[in-house]
Amino acid sequence: MVSCGRIGAMSDDTPRWFKSSHSSMESACVEVAFAPAVPVLVRDTQNPESAVLGVGTREWSALVTLIADRSG
Repeated sequence: MVSCGRIGAMSDDTPRWFKSSHSSMESACVEVAFAPAVPVLVRDTQNPESAVLGVGTREWSALVTLIADRSG
């Protein structure tokens, strides 16, 4: 787990955060960014200044597959 306040100033090394198009402003959601040092970063949309979780690509792929299988 990577703990940080802010990711930093915008640069080519700064993660570009996004959330699912299925999310709404009212729903609890996570944001995801892809970065060179840690392949997938995950944070709480409603608390972006809190901790950031770093996940490997294999683990991220397994999670996405699991969610897709359960949703339909």
